[in-house]
Amino acid sequence: MSSITVLQPNGAEVSHKTLVEKAPPLIELDTSQDDWVYPYPTDFKIHEHPIDEIRELKVAVIGAGLAGIIAGALLPAKVPGINLTILEKNEDLGGTWYENIYPGVRCDIPAHVYQSTFSPNPHWSEEYAQGAEIRNYWQNVAKKHDVYSKVRLQTKVLGAYWEPERSQWRVETKDLKSGEETKEHFDVLVPAIGHFNEWKLPDIPGIEKFQGHLRHSSNWDPTFDPEGKRIATIGNGASGIQITPELQKVASHVDHYARSRTWIAGAFSPDAKDRQSTPMYIAQEQLKSFSDPKVYLEYRKKLEGSFWRNFDAQLRDSDLSKTSAQKFRELMGKRLADKPELLDQIVPDFPPHCRRLTPGPGYLEALTKDNLTFIQTPISHFTKDRIVTVDGVHRPVDAIICSTGANVDFAPPFPIVAGEYDLSRDWRPEGKFGFPYTYMGVATPGLPNLLQLHGPQSYGSSGTVPHSVETQATYIAKVLRKVSSQGISSIVPRKSAADAFVEYCDAFFPRTNLSRKCSSWANGRRPGGRIHGLWPGSAAHLTNIRREPRWEDYEYTYVHNDNIFAYWGNGVTKKEFDPESDMTSYLRLPEETDLRDLHERWWDL
Repeated sequence: MSSITVLQPNGAEVSHKTLVEKAPPLIELDTSQDDWVYPYPTDFKIHEHPIDEIRELKVAVIGAGLAGIIAGALLPAKVPGINLTILEKNEDLGGTWYENIYPGVRCDIPAHVYQSTFSPNPHWSEEYAQGAEIRNYWQNVAKKHDVYSKVRLQTKVLGAYWEPERSQWRVETKDLKSGEETKEHFDVLVPAIGHFNEWKLPDIPGIEKFQGHLRHSSNWDPTFDPEGKRIATIGNGASGIQITPELQKVASHVDHYARSRTWIAGAFSPDAKDRQSTPMYIAQEQLKSFSDPKVYLEYRKKLEGSFWRNFDAQLRDSDLSKTSAQKFRELMGKRLADKPELLDQIVPDFPPHCRRLTPGPGYLEALTKDNLTFIQTPISHFTKDRIVTVDGVHRPVDAIICSTGANVDFAPPFPIVAGEYDLSRDWRPEGKFGFPYTYMGVATPGLPNLLQLHGPQSYGSSGTVPHSVETQATYIAKVLRKVSSQGISSIVPRKSAADAFVEYCDAFFPRTNLSRKCSSWANGRRPGGRIHGLWPGSAAHLTNIRREPRWEDYEYTYVHNDNIFAYWGNGVTKKEFDPESDMTSYLRLPEETDLRDLHERWWDL
């Protein structure tokens, strides 16, 4: 061996040969005969799978209206391994915009606001779109994002029942085409049936005796010709306010039965144009400018942004709230100039914003016409050809159009049962909960793997409905990712967390006009009832809270009960053994790196 001189730290030189001679001999271990045992025994056995091997989740969304379409677009993009089915009772998608085709149906929110954030439409023909254009928009969103492939049309849900031994929901459905009834199991159930999902005719004595044309406005007969007929319209909610002036234009006479007083607004935002009784077409020059995405985005941000800044009107002690009653009264008075005596009959004794405002262009003007009778006397009963009020007056009619009797308590129109609870019963005043009892409007204690979308307390008085649905769907996606990736069998909110949420609501709502004693869908049409229809705060407040789930507010059971970390698998990932995978996706060009989301993108692992 040739000699190599090694310089030591003290400056001495020692030959490499000398170092080798002084080194102790190597000990060779015969690992094949190793009888040494790791001295920390455990009964737990490692599960042989990589941690990124995500298990499939069967998820059923009930309803394919706006909320169901948004879920159908977002959940597959946000939840790896999801097996999504959307159950829809109608022949096509669109929900309320598919069902409601009565004359004058349109949205009272500007079309450029009432759309998804991820699929902008710069081609709206009117400021306030008619129902058919809105329906077509949402159906096109569904086509663009392949939602139709996940939908079972003409499938009516008969009931959903939690089976704890399987940790799954048994969903019973009926095929409305064949009449066949089936049962299927799903890991997670997401009702997205909205609020006004189950219309019904009013419970008025003698209604079955009426021999003329009788319809609910949500079940409009397109073959019915109202021209020259004597028509009764019942109800002055949003639908009744829209349909009555349209029928007044063509009917020989309209008897408008409206027991409730109501505020009529101009627009929901100072930056939005007041609705008119005639179509408000968007100028061709402006439509042409919208072909530039940046121009359209700037226009949309300004218009939609104003809807986020009007929550002050809901706070009962704000200056805006204190002055709104007089402003609305003056506005209504001008529109009732031909019959000023009607103003005191219509203006409520509760303040604006106690219930949802309705712009109602043309409605007040229609009440002043000679061929319309405004009737606030309660109805006693129907006969074969007339309506009789409690004061004994008989009014003959050819047709009755009802815009009342909708589901107002958020209770689902079919059983949703887990253990002792059934939401179709227990969310009603006479049920175990007595109101729609939820944790943050998304889940209910005692009902595992049930996540509500666009149900009670799911959106605020400001902001926009599509954005609120999107953020709630995103929250649900986070729950589903946690369930599928962490070996969770069931997830349910703690009762203490739901009770704390209700307590917060009960402390907050007295600050708002919602708590004034009026009848509204926010309190289930029960004056003085607990507010459950809206979020306890502004839309911006809700968006902030939904950003990060409070996982400590939930209880869990696991697929493998031997260890809560069993889902970690065998200590490796599938990705690292794939030679085509990018293990350094976190490395980007400096200008593409945003430190705010660095190492936080859930999909970027």
